[in-house]
Amino acid sequence: MITSDFHLHSSFSGDCDVSMEEMIEAGIKKGLTSMCFTEHNDFDFPYGEDMEQDAFLLNADSYLYELLRLRRKYEGKIKLLFGIEIGLQPCCLRQNIILSKSHDFDFIIGSSHLCHGSDPYYPSFFDGKDVKECFRAYFEEILNNSKTFLGFDVYGHLDYIARYAPQGSDPFLYADYKNIIDEILKNLIENGKGIECNTSGLRKPLNATNPAPEIIKRYKELGGEIITIGSDAHVPKDVAAGFQTAASILKDCGFHYYTTFEGRQPDYHKL
Repeated sequence: MITSDFHLHSSFSGDCDVSMEEMIEAGIKKGLTSMCFTEHNDFDFPYGEDMEQDAFLLNADSYLYELLRLRRKYEGKIKLLFGIEIGLQPCCLRQNIILSKSHDFDFIIGSSHLCHGSDPYYPSFFDGKDVKECFRAYFEEILNNSKTFLGFDVYGHLDYIARYAPQGSDPFLYADYKNIIDEILKNLIENGKGIECNTSGLRKPLNATNPAPEIIKRYKELGGEIITIGSDAHVPKDVAAGFQTAASILKDCGFHYYTTFEGRQPDYHKL
């Protein structure tokens, strides 16, 4: 059983309205022994008219204060870790370096939510464009981000774009982008970085983990050892969701363990 969820959000993230305590209570009920909150920070995010203009700028001090309060309250029931999910863009390199060193985080996810300043979450990202070219541009930006910014522990939902791509004649297939994805994976491994198995895609029409099992398997074949498991939950019912499926996928890909972090140091747990 996987007992650690290492990708979680609460009301300290701009896209979540649920209190941290509600998420913790859900984790305890589901038998977790540890949870790492990874609240969003995305500098230079293109906010829509329906969003507050600082929604993805994290108040890390307030977040830490609440986490420490709840850590004391739930001591002996569950371990609570202090993490962050940093949205990576070439234009925000200096800001992200400073942010990654600003607090004693236990764990940092580096994620690409944007490509050339636009979010694939919105259908307009793909309007009038070749879907395969959109995928290539996205992976090229990940490769650039992972080479220039090294202040993260794992790269989050490596094929995030696949969650939201139009479902039709051009489904996402690892084989179509093998060369650039392999270059990304080799670069991560050479720099001692991991990937996550993000289970949120199992709750979406994609019905697959991010990244896809083929990418997870390739990461292992290339010598990758560091892999965390995260639900990417924004509501209590999704805490630890899909973890049984994730365990099966990891075993099928050749993993015998999964990874957690504390003080930015990895620890390994048998599957």
